[in-house]
Amino acid sequence: MESIFHEKQEGSLCAQHCLNNLLQGEYFSPVELSSIAHQLDEEERMRMAEGGVTSEDYRTFLQQPSGNMDDSGFFSIQVISNALKVWGLELILFNSPEYQRLRIDPINERSFICNYKEHWFTVRKLGKQWFNLNSLLTGPELISDTYLALFLAQLQQEGYSIFVVKGDLPDCEADQLLQMIRVQQMHRPKLIGEELAQLKEQRVHKTDLERMLEANDGSGVLDEDEEDL
Repeated sequence: MESIFHEKQEGSLCAQHCLNNLLQGEYFSPVELSSIAHQLDEEERMRMAEGGVTSEDYRTFLQQPSGNMDDSGFFSIQVISNALKVWGLELILFNSPEYQRLRIDPINERSFICNYKEHWFTVRKLGKQWFNLNSLLTGPELISDTYLALFLAQLQQEGYSIFVVKGDLPDCEADQLLQMIRVQQMHRPKLIGEELAQLKEQRVHKTDLERMLEANDGSGVLDEDEEDL
């Protein structure tokens, strides 16, 4: 598992984490994705200007915020799609009628990008196994071949948009290593928020215990009720 690149969530930069976890390295930064977003904004502005720079539609367009990025660090599907084109990769909507008619078993794909309510994450095959590389998790989550289709169906039911990534992904250490070995996962990773809450709870309990020890003049001798606690 140590060989798998897994960027954890920072701010609202899930699009960056999604892309880097897909490509298995620090391929994109917020600055580079912002540059793609600005380029898309300019292309949209030029198309709108074709109808006349004095038109009501053009003036309204100029007053609207960018649809490709915002101040929090969110980036649109267009930005992600354009970023992947640099690597010769293409996105196809998994639940589109055109793709579903192909009746391709998800297990025969290499990777998926999932989105719901402005959160992006990657599901990718490394070696012969599938992993959920969601940046909100404390680490990669192993997904069995038998569970993959059910996992994707569950995401769709929850309202996720799922895109199949088509094309040859860049070589990476994790893929090469996991071609030779299979990993096992005894404990599934938690959501980052759950882990932080658990650590906070542990600190609170530790502080309470220290206070009780101080109340006993630091002797460390506790009465029966305190021992039970």
